[in-house]
Amino acid sequence: MAPTNNNKYGSLSLLGRPVARYPDEPSPNILETFRNEYASRRYLVTFDCPEFTSICPVTGQPDFATIKIEYVPDTLCIETKSLKFYLASYRNTRSFNEEIANRILEDFVTACSPREVMVHAEFAARGGIRLSVIARHPDNSGEYAHQMVGSAREKQISLHGGSS
Repeated sequence: MAPTNNNKYGSLSLLGRPVARYPDEPSPNILETFRNEYASRRYLVTFDCPEFTSICPVTGQPDFATIKIEYVPDTLCIETKSLKFYLASYRNTRSFNEEIANRILEDFVTACSPREVMVHAEFAARGGIRLSVIARHPDNSGEYAHQMVGSAREKQISLHGGSS
């Protein structure tokens, strides 16, 4: 079936077109959006990206990660192929893992102004240490810190078989 020319999605430049080259560096301009037909409803969209790669800024070695993006859209949604191109642009980007997760969050917010968004980046072990980063918008840092402490306390109790 041939793609239809629909003005509703006329602003999308990647979808339905062959593109042979990924962008050289990340930019929120890579992320394309379309109008959310259900903006009056709060619903969750989840992207799982299990093949993310970037480069360590010091050693030049590759870093591998799974990136999970969960968001509640407002008036705009992110088009999936543009997200693929955006994430692929990190393949030659030298940056620390913490910076990458936060940059993805900032670029996502710039592109579509979601009601809420969480970026969870889980990097493969290097030197025997796994690193996970969770970045959220809106920040709600006090609430989030409280949840983290509570979660750590629950894990401690379950590991030791009771309260300490």
